[in-house]
Parts: sequence; structure tokens; C-alpha cells
Amino acid sequence: MRQAQIIRNTLETQIRVNLNLDGSGNSKLATGIGFFDHMLNQVARHGMIDLEIEAKGDLHIDAHHTVEDVGITLGQAFAKAIGDKKGVRRYGHAYVPLDEALSRVVVDLSGRPGLEYVVDYARGLVGEFDIDLVHEFFQGFANHALVTLHIDNFKGRNAHHQAETIFKAFGRALRMASEMDPRAAGALPSTKGSL
Repeated sequence: MRQAQIIRNTLETQIRVNLNLDGSGNSKLATGIGFFDHMLNQVARHGMIDLEIEAKGDLHIDAHHTVEDVGITLGQAFAKAIGDKKGVRRYGHAYVPLDEALSRVVVDLSGRPGLEYVVDYARGLVGEFDIDLVHEFFQGFANHALVTLHIDNFKGRNAHHQAETIFKAFGRALRMASEMDPRAAGALPSTKGSL
């Protein structure tokens, strides 16, 4: 089973992540940030990942440390759960619309962390959530999952819709990349022999 549990404790946050890559899209989320929980639920549902996240952070300051550290911890859990990557598809992509918004996410389980993020949000806040923190989440994830991640929002007049299309596409791209390829017969998807 491709599962992992990671616990990360700092002076700013205490985070526990349980992840099952071969799940059915169930989630139990408690970050203290309602909009962020809503976005993480999209990742679980559309990625067919069973995901439990419990986070206690310094929300009296703002949500930055909590969102970033959840990205880091989720990335660590993904890296542990995906294992040696033998037999996986490696690459995944998804386009997702929501009303007027359209986003694309492309992922490569490359072993090389990198984020290209091109999003021009219609506004800076969704409720009380600072939309800049979406970038911080994905930067933390890419750095610690050791993946290359390209995120592009092509259209959108509603920042909630823009963000939601990104998180849904991210879940679907992760699902595609981490799926076992029946034609690969356990081979590593790289001509270098390592990822």
C-alpha cells in the first residue's frame, strides 16, 4: 500500500498528515482555515487520495505558516508514499474549468523540485484567505515532494473559481502521474535509471 504518515512540529505549526495514494477520495481536514480545507478536499476528491490533515498553527498572526507548512508536510508524505516510483506513469496533467475559470496543472515526478506558477487572480482575498498563500502551498509541496509542477490559470474573473480549478487540476494531475502503468511492468520511467 502506498501510504504515509508525516508529523511536523515547529514553533509555528504542529501538523499531521496521513495519505493513501490508492484511496477513494475521502478526506478529514482540520487546518483551522475553512477555504484551505475546501481546497484540500478538492485534491483528495479529484486525486482519489485518502487524506487526513490536522494542523494547529499561529493563526493569530496569519495563515501563512500553516498553509506553507501543510504544503511541506503533504509533499513529504507524497514523496514517502510514492516510494521508488517504479511502474508509475510519472507525468500527469489536467485542465479543469469552473464556470468562467480555466486552469491547467502539469506534474512530473522528476525528483527535481520546481514550480512554475502563472496566475493573475481577480482579487487578493477569498473571504479572509490571502490568495497569495496558494503559491506558498504549492512551493512547499513541490520542494518536498521533489516534483516539477507547472500551474497556469488561463481565464477567470472570480478568485475562488480560479483557485478551485487549480486545486482540482492538481489532484487530477497527481492521480495520473502516480497511477501504476500496466505496460511499464515495474520499470522506472526514466532513461537515466533513477528519479
